[in-house]
Amino acid sequence: MAIPKRELGRTGLPVTVLGYGAMELRGAPRGRDVTETQAETILNAALDAGINYIDTSIDYGLSEERIGRYISHRRAEFYLASKCGCLVGTTPAPPGQRNAHVFTRDNILKGVEQSLARMKTDHLDVVQFHASPSKQTLEEHGALDALLELKEAGKVRFIGISATLPHLLDHIAMGVFDVFQIPYSAVEREHEAAIGAAAEAGAGIVVRGGAAKGGPSKEKRSGWQWERWRQAQLDDLLAGMSPMEFILRFTFINPDLDTTIVGTVNPAHLQANIDALEQGPLPPDVYDEAKRRLAAAGSVPRNAPR
Repeated sequence: MAIPKRELGRTGLPVTVLGYGAMELRGAPRGRDVTETQAETILNAALDAGINYIDTSIDYGLSEERIGRYISHRRAEFYLASKCGCLVGTTPAPPGQRNAHVFTRDNILKGVEQSLARMKTDHLDVVQFHASPSKQTLEEHGALDALLELKEAGKVRFIGISATLPHLLDHIAMGVFDVFQIPYSAVEREHEAAIGAAAEAGAGIVVRGGAAKGGPSKEKRSGWQWERWRQAQLDDLLAGMSPMEFILRFTFINPDLDTTIVGTVNPAHLQANIDALEQGPLPPDVYDEAKRRLAAAGSVPRNAPR
């Protein structure tokens, strides 16, 4: 079965509904050690499986260099999305801390040029402002104008933003963004209404966290996501599914989603994600009951009644 595709909003790009998030390739110190062999294997496995949307960032450690090293010769097979606003030339922040972001014209231009060189390509299909800066921050030092100039020059095909509330609503109203990358999953439905508004405005929707950062696996039974899952008491709805499969199939049912980016360095996990997709969205009755229980556990669209 070929992975289904949806048009990425007004960009018209036919993207696979399952994308590959390349943050997992960043390596130490912010992530786990990933060997060059692992990076080469998983990137080519994603393309061999038919996935055609790869998302990365300047500040994902070795991710961009590894994309350039191992799949630049297959550039025609995939759409490439990266971020900007990440401070160029800085060392990775320690685990648990965020890398600095600077939204100036100079840093945006340097960042995109660096990404092009690292990934050995003459254009990026999508460049997204990282870290959901405010409208004022995007405009006051020329960052937005710089990205629009890069689009005009053909180095960037479409511009986007990795956005969250509260600034997300302003970003939608600005009307300049072709693509929005927004967190969403069964246990994180806060942005559901905003996703609908962005899609209605014609933008492409890239979901991150659609597998709830790996789902409440045996190794990750901590944190607020697992707590919501535990409170919702969904075990009787799984019908043989793993929590990861259930959460992915919940994500796929959202009609406004164009692609959801899921990262892994394990080819078996990649295949499990594809297998979950092939099973299709959750049955409507299971989906509705899951939403009811998850809402009671706190996973509801922002500003929606409980």
